Amino acid sequence: MIAMLNFIELATATVFAVAVAAVFSWVSLRIAFLLMQPATARDLAPRTDLARGTAQLARAYAANR
Repeated sequence: MIAMLNFIELATATVFAVAVAAVFSWVSLRIAFLLMQPATARDLAPRTDLARGTAQLARAYAANR
């Protein structure tokens, strides 16, 4: 009887530990997403240096032909 009670106690503690680990994992994931949000919220204009440089090169080569 005592062995069965110990097994039930162990099973209950394991289920409780799994639930706590799942909640901790979910909270950690939410915190990570909240910390990442400012980095993704900025709307940066794309750099057009390469496009301008390509257009300038095309004009330079077109003038020589």
